[in-house]
Amino acid sequence: MMAEQQQQQQPPPTRPIRKLVVEVADARDLLPKDGLGSSSAYVVADFDGQKKRTSTISRTLNPLWNESLEFVVSDPSTMEYEELEIEVLNDKRMSNGSARKNHFLGRVKLYGSQFARKGDEGLIYFQLEKKSVFSWIRGEIGLRIYYYDDLEVAVDQEMNNDNAQPPPSEKEAPPQSQPQPQQERRKMEEVRVLEVPAPTEAVTENLHSPAMATMEEAPPGVTVRMENHHHHQHQNQGIPPPVHPEYPPEMRRMQTGRVGVGIEGGERVRVLKRPDNGDYSPRVIPRRSANGESERIPAYDLVEPMQYLFVRIVKARELSQNESPYVRIGNSVRSKPGIPRPGEPPSNPEWHQVFALAYNKPESANSSTLEISVWDAQSENFLGGVCFDLSDVPVRDPPDSPLAPQWYRLEGSDDPNAAGKVSGDIQLSVWIGTQADDAFPESWSSDAPYVSHTRSKVYQSPKLWYLRVTIMEAQDLQIAPNLPPLTAPEVRVKAQLGFQSVRTRKGVMNNHTASFFWHEDLVFVAGEPLEDSLILLLEDRTGKDPVLLGHVLIPVAAIEQRIDERHVAARWLSLEGGPGGSYCGRIHLRMCLEGGYHVLDEAAHVCSDFRPTAKQLWKPAIGILELGILGARGLLPMKSRGGGKGSTDPYCVAKYGKKWVRTRTITDSFDPRWNEQYTWQVYDPCTVLTIGVFDNWRMFADMAEEKPDFRIGKVRIRVSTLESNKVYTNSYPLLVLQRTGLKKMGEIEVAVRFACPSLLPDTCAVYGQPLLPRMHYLRPLGVAQQEALRGAATKMVAAWLARSEPPLGSEVVRYMLDADSHTWSMRKSKANWFRIVGVLAWAVGLAKWLDNIRRWRNPVTTVLVHLLYLVLVWYPDLIVPTAFLYVCLIGIWYYRFRPKTPAGMDIRLSQAETVDPEDLDEEFDTFPSSRPPELIRARYDRLRMLAARVQTVLGDFATQGERVQALVSWRDPRATKLFIGVCLIITVVLYVVPPKMAAVALGFYFLRHPMFREPMPPGSLNFFRRLPSLSDRLM
Repeated sequence: MMAEQQQQQQPPPTRPIRKLVVEVADARDLLPKDGLGSSSAYVVADFDGQKKRTSTISRTLNPLWNESLEFVVSDPSTMEYEELEIEVLNDKRMSNGSARKNHFLGRVKLYGSQFARKGDEGLIYFQLEKKSVFSWIRGEIGLRIYYYDDLEVAVDQEMNNDNAQPPPSEKEAPPQSQPQPQQERRKMEEVRVLEVPAPTEAVTENLHSPAMATMEEAPPGVTVRMENHHHHQHQNQGIPPPVHPEYPPEMRRMQTGRVGVGIEGGERVRVLKRPDNGDYSPRVIPRRSANGESERIPAYDLVEPMQYLFVRIVKARELSQNESPYVRIGNSVRSKPGIPRPGEPPSNPEWHQVFALAYNKPESANSSTLEISVWDAQSENFLGGVCFDLSDVPVRDPPDSPLAPQWYRLEGSDDPNAAGKVSGDIQLSVWIGTQADDAFPESWSSDAPYVSHTRSKVYQSPKLWYLRVTIMEAQDLQIAPNLPPLTAPEVRVKAQLGFQSVRTRKGVMNNHTASFFWHEDLVFVAGEPLEDSLILLLEDRTGKDPVLLGHVLIPVAAIEQRIDERHVAARWLSLEGGPGGSYCGRIHLRMCLEGGYHVLDEAAHVCSDFRPTAKQLWKPAIGILELGILGARGLLPMKSRGGGKGSTDPYCVAKYGKKWVRTRTITDSFDPRWNEQYTWQVYDPCTVLTIGVFDNWRMFADMAEEKPDFRIGKVRIRVSTLESNKVYTNSYPLLVLQRTGLKKMGEIEVAVRFACPSLLPDTCAVYGQPLLPRMHYLRPLGVAQQEALRGAATKMVAAWLARSEPPLGSEVVRYMLDADSHTWSMRKSKANWFRIVGVLAWAVGLAKWLDNIRRWRNPVTTVLVHLLYLVLVWYPDLIVPTAFLYVCLIGIWYYRFRPKTPAGMDIRLSQAETVDPEDLDEEFDTFPSSRPPELIRARYDRLRMLAARVQTVLGDFATQGERVQALVSWRDPRATKLFIGVCLIITVVLYVVPPKMAAVALGFYFLRHPMFREPMPPGSLNFFRRLPSLSDRLM
């Protein structure tokens, strides 16, 4: 009875209900639609099949609603992919005349990835979009969108308890008092709450397999949802329903977006073979296939499977007397010392470590047993061991659940001296898996004994903001009175944020109010967590030594955030620490953290992400980029070990967007095989993936010693050059430009796939959108200012990643981000010059082709050109269509020569083949220079000679433009009279002669036979060259 009463008194289970709130604030500058120069607007919001509207604000182009619309999210795990459509309409009932429909005033489409959690939301103004090409729309709407989770009682039906009596209110209620629709929906969406053990294996950061649950320690339970029909079906049968864990949203996207089948349902595109084009060009790696045709590649399996023997050491109990026990696997791998839990005896240590032993090597295949022993670290006494037959070890393939550890009795050795010293049990599990196992990223590898610097890891760049500080004015400053006559004080504001320091220009003084005005913007880079403080120092720099007039300290976390161009209120802050005592004056500031900008930390031409800081402004992802890092071949020795033997300990780093990945370090290998696979979400295809290979030196350094890792080479792959849903498996050369010249360090083998729809509207619409966020165009930053901010962002990212474990060194981050791409280099200048020549090559080729036509080098072609010219002159409507047809045909013709593989580094384009050693020495020189004065003087003289040539070319361009202006400027009266007279004659002729006849005459005159030409330049060119320029006025 007591149990039944407790069961009845137990509160009903609860389940989280996610609700989406759309606060419609106002709209600005709407289009008048009511016939009276205004509009009567209302808003309709549609989300997940639920449609709600606001009230109508009559006859205004700037309506103010301040209304909230609330929606229920049916599935929170898929909210990221749901679409919220908001339309602004004009109410026809308030229009002048009899309007047939509500006029459309604009719409906004948002996705779940742009929604913020309650407390993080902000007011955002969205530009109203058109519904069709012919719509005339203007204005913007202000929205505040957020979601929150609410706990509601899951009302259970009475079929589980037949004896339970209904409440009196339900028995006596009349038929009209039916439950509300919300309660009915709640009953229909009834779920059954089960408690299962929480997962002890975290989801790996490279997303090899979904999250799993295990039954090891019975941790706190988590709720798992079941569908309603499953509940009733299993309830009627008396069988407990199966448990289906909910995977994270990103994992769900990876599983549903499979690319094993193309858009049309066909098979995968085969990997084409191509011959070797040389040492420095990418090579296609042929995939093995039994029938010789293209091999089907399973989804998310771009790498070769590598078998590992996994050993999970959990804990031990009742060990014999020891001081610091550790576990030894085989003869080479050992664990860290075991530590007992607080309150437990020293004989019950715990390790909680996973080891991954290479199982596909010949030496591991020859051994048939696995020995796991426990030893005392102080006395090296044997405490017991366990032997396993490898033929009986189970094989685990994800998504199988992790193997539950078991207790094994420790056995002694054959040594009679060890008798009686072995006791206790050890809890462990042993299985065979691949690198896709979720325990692999955090495991201790037998190939990498220095664990902290060798295991694979996924990093995230810090969230960076632009901090804009507007210095407006300062009042009541304590200026020194003993200034010389007619001398204005030079007051400046110095702002510091971390290592960033910026100083304003000289303040303008108002003599009537003794105030100083600046109205100058200072921009900094601030990184989360916003723990730093902004320091403003007012300095009087009139004399030789600056005098501090006061300072103010502002925590960055207290500064207002904005994600659009809305106005931010200014504040007066009191100054402290000046010569005037406690009160030293006050300063007028306007400060905000800009979330509408993208903080550049990479060079603009190799940027991998253009999203703004504020997540509310992010567009949905258009695809997934998958990278399989297979391995490297033929690496050169980077260091020498005992006996003078060369050695290399390589690892690979890949960077795209905010996500960095690092493979494990394979020690002492010139041909490492990583076979690790990673994924990124792609928001813009016009971005670049960067892959670099480095030699690990930090694992040999002491705690107080800093040994930077050595660069081996890197490769860049532009995502837009990849065809959709096609696997590219290529080998790229690793090239490094050193002081001694270009050096090939080896090759890297990677497999890349860009999974996205080929020509769907979402994908095609990206190419028509601005490259940078909207704020970059409304309030643009200067080129020099943006370059300085990029340097600060690079330092902050490097400092953030250096604090990770294992750390990613600053030299690695700077090399991957191309931090030194803005420095001067003669080699880069030559490369850019030849790039310009290559761009203009088509114009030069067209000019040569026309010259060959007019010289009748090929009479048949010249006659055909005459005929085509006659047709175009007689039918001028065909000129534009014919030009576009030619461009289309040229594009189709060049399809034959399209690149078959993503391009890597081009040494010919980089001018790295024949670079002069002097240019390389200058390129690798520090700033400021560390070379002797004689060498710097010689380089300066050479730079002056180069600058003189550039100066001459610029002068020639200016001369030609000034000669055009001289035609009508009367600087040469006779030349202007002649030009005006010729123009008058041409006007009369064109009025009399039909234009088609004049065009034919001019064309045939231009294409006349060489026998009717003279070798001297034409008179028109001679006349133009005689026109005056302003070069004779230069001093």
